[in-house]
Amino acid sequence: MFNYSARPDLLKDRVILVTGAGRGIGAAAATTYAAHGATVLLLGKTEANLAAVYDEIEAAGHPQPVVIPFNLETALPHQYDELAAMIEAEFGHLDGLLHNASIIGPRTPIEQLSGEHFMRVMHVNVNATFMLTSALLPLLKLSRDASMVFTSSSVGRKGRAYWGAYGVSKFATEGLMQTLADELENLASVRANSINPGGTRTEMRAQAYPAENPLNNPAPEEIMPVYLYLMGPDSRGVNGQAFDAQQK
Repeated sequence: MFNYSARPDLLKDRVILVTGAGRGIGAAAATTYAAHGATVLLLGKTEANLAAVYDEIEAAGHPQPVVIPFNLETALPHQYDELAAMIEAEFGHLDGLLHNASIIGPRTPIEQLSGEHFMRVMHVNVNATFMLTSALLPLLKLSRDASMVFTSSSVGRKGRAYWGAYGVSKFATEGLMQTLADELENLASVRANSINPGGTRTEMRAQAYPAENPLNNPAPEEIMPVYLYLMGPDSRGVNGQAFDAQQK
């Protein structure tokens, strides 16, 4: 695992938005950020899942989170603007943005992949990430020390057969991160980096590898050190880098 030990108050007074916060890695990141002092904005499409994460954070006595039901597949441009306006009115700025939400789509040869499936995966994993980044970047620039973290994959760093639209979308995610990082270098107190979580015990992993024993993979909570490192002040000045949550 990534070698980092976070102090308990690492994220005190920070406001951090997590997409796909209702389950899996997103839920683990949200509860971990809250446990280290952050006010977490829980964004996802299934309100019941978000409410469960909210209840867990509240029960633990951490800063009160905010539930934001938001469907990245169907959201219209004005809804991103409204989201940004709500955050600005409530908090005045944003200190962190974890782009975690993704869909996997069919694992099939490119030749057999339908245009509809390709465009759906690209829309959720790339277009929506761009729209959210575009809407929230002005709020991140109002922070004294802001971090954007993009979720990548090993198949977004080296192409692999049958990963179809998902692999292509993660190459695009890396490209978006690198482009933003280069634009932000020396211009703003905002940094952008990516994380490849590696094989983790999530529903998406089970969907991709149905024959695999899930117990062979770490739980989402076990890969959180790199998520904490990149979202906190210890990574100030680290920009445009591709990290692996599970180091060999």
